[in-house]
Amino acid sequence: MRSSSNPVFSSLSTDAARGATQLGGAGRAGYHQGQYGQAGFAGQPGYDQPGFGTQQPYLGADADTRPMTIDDIVTKTSMTLGLLAVVGVIAFYLSANFGLTLPLLLVGGIGGLIVVLVATFGRKMDSAPVTLTYGALEGLFVGAATYLFTADLAGGAILGAVGSAILGTVGVFAGMLVVYKTGAIRVTPKFTRFITAAIVGVLFAALGSIVLSLFTGGTNPLYNGGPIAIAFCLLCIGLAAFSFLLDFDNADRLVRAGAPAKMAWGVALGLTVTLVWLYIEILRLMSYFRD
Repeated sequence: MRSSSNPVFSSLSTDAARGATQLGGAGRAGYHQGQYGQAGFAGQPGYDQPGFGTQQPYLGADADTRPMTIDDIVTKTSMTLGLLAVVGVIAFYLSANFGLTLPLLLVGGIGGLIVVLVATFGRKMDSAPVTLTYGALEGLFVGAATYLFTADLAGGAILGAVGSAILGTVGVFAGMLVVYKTGAIRVTPKFTRFITAAIVGVLFAALGSIVLSLFTGGTNPLYNGGPIAIAFCLLCIGLAAFSFLLDFDNADRLVRAGAPAKMAWGVALGLTVTLVWLYIEILRLMSYFRD
């Protein structure tokens, strides 16, 4: 199985494959003989055709081990995003007290990163508490970040800016889902390596520029709102958008392989990571143009 640039999906795929290998023959825990963990899936007719949402029939199993479906993914992702939105609204209004803005950003951002690391390296991708904890922490981060990017606006303008960023995020998500389903862009190993390398490069560039600005006392060219910052933000938006293709591909493969239904929590976590990244970048870009 190809791994995703999203570390959650990479680890999720590895765990699912390991689980299938341990379960073995047909019918055990809802897995199908000759599917997950077999080299390349080459024997499955039409497998290489994109079709997010294609499911296979499964043998009887209990609720914990039955094969995952698209409905499971939609339900778990909606629950995670719903919690994130509620906490985000609370954090946004708490950030009106500027003394709370930085603590909310740090607790939400660092806490969310720790949860992702625990889920990835601690093999907790099938855990509802882990995914929902991430949703709550990212709600703190998103709410505080939204306040920072819109603090100079009046009430109605704030709603307009936030609404535009949300619509933009949903629009990109829906657009990339259509691109994936139609096969307009195929998720190949070469494509995966390219996107992964680009994301790693962007991460190091961002961290390097922050460290450099701290030691030199100068402005950060990647975040000061200038032409370079705008270009960098557009690059991040593009990478986040293409990351959805990798996320869809990994989720599709898990569904086709008959991974356990509880793995839907891991898929929800991976999709939420990318959605939050995209939303923040769109909001940041809008603030640059407004300035």
